[in-house]
Amino acid sequence: MTAPRPLYGGQAVIEGVVIRGKHTLAMACRRPNGEVYRYRETLDSPLQRSRIARLPFVRGVVVLWESLAHGTRLLMRSADIQMEGTPEAPRPGTAGMAGIVAVSVGLALVVFVGIPYVTTQLLHAVVSSATILNVIEGLIRVGLLIGYIVGISFMPDIRRVFAYHGAEHMTIHAYEHDDPLDAEHIEPYPTAHPRCGTAFLLLVVLVAVVLFTFMPRTNILVDLVARLALVVPVAAISYELLKLGASRERHPLMRALVWPGIMLQGITTRRPERPMIEIAVASLEEAIAGDREKEAAA
Repeated sequence: MTAPRPLYGGQAVIEGVVIRGKHTLAMACRRPNGEVYRYRETLDSPLQRSRIARLPFVRGVVVLWESLAHGTRLLMRSADIQMEGTPEAPRPGTAGMAGIVAVSVGLALVVFVGIPYVTTQLLHAVVSSATILNVIEGLIRVGLLIGYIVGISFMPDIRRVFAYHGAEHMTIHAYEHDDPLDAEHIEPYPTAHPRCGTAFLLLVVLVAVVLFTFMPRTNILVDLVARLALVVPVAAISYELLKLGASRERHPLMRALVWPGIMLQGITTRRPERPMIEIAVASLEEAIAGDREKEAAA
């Protein structure tokens, strides 16, 4: 029996693309002088060492944390590439990187959990139904996410990142369809992909809307603690739904499941230029090469 093809996914960084393989984390960036910078490292993940980490509803939490940690670190590396030739600024160590990720997660929780709840509490005098308040809270949360994405999409630098995001998806589409990894074969593919991190974020918000709708409201402390406690289960459920939808994308129900995320990628991805596709191909090639070397050495 032929072994299943490894799934590749990634993210856009500054003038570049990161691709995660089975054993390898790879990145390619365009240097200021036009050259292509290639980088890869061996993944050291609990998903490779622990059966528990690979269990459904556990693996999603592991992947989410690793994506935040690796993504932040390689985003900073891509920024360093763009600053080549300028005085080097001090870089945070492992503890510093963990602190950056923790602060980022904390701010996201304040904005997407705290603000919607507190806002709806102000309506408590005119809306007595906890269910209605929870629905309004969920709609505010969805609005904040979409509004944030739309807002940053007007920034020129972010628009370039979104174009690299599109190049990443198109390249993975071509790979998954066994097409040659060149611009001619990659360009016909869509910029949206069902396994996208943007789709995951939207799915997290939508799952939270459903689960939080049925929660009672007691007082601000208990309610916020309960919502924060549910963030991890919500992320775990969302990951499994996204994985299921991506693996059965031709099923009508699964297509409906991933459709909102595909629509949102109309904002978070853009049609790339050919040099951007070249970068996405370089990153995927590094990830594939690293995986093959690891498999050959095993």
